Amino acid sequence: MARAGQLDWQYRGDYIRTRSVRRPGDTDIDPAWADEAFADDDALVDSPDPASKSGETDRLVGYSPAAHMVIVVIYLREGLIGVNAWKANPTQARRYWEGRP
Repeated sequence: MARAGQLDWQYRGDYIRTRSVRRPGDTDIDPAWADEAFADDDALVDSPDPASKSGETDRLVGYSPAAHMVIVVIYLREGLIGVNAWKANPTQARRYWEGRP
């Protein structure tokens, strides 16, 4: 099911664009790619995010056609504020692709 609107990356856009600076070998994520994953009709959503301490964030695993990859997106439900995003690991990507033609 598609989610309405786009995520607000005003505060964390630079953070996801520069992942490889903090984590060598990680993929830098363009906020537009995260928005594509967020809009994916087939995205998997854990609400709340299992790793959330506050319970206010969701974890979404969706596909970005522009990036040609499955991306994990963490966002605050209230206000649709983007918090983090990264390239899905093999387990997350496999879970996303399971059951699709």
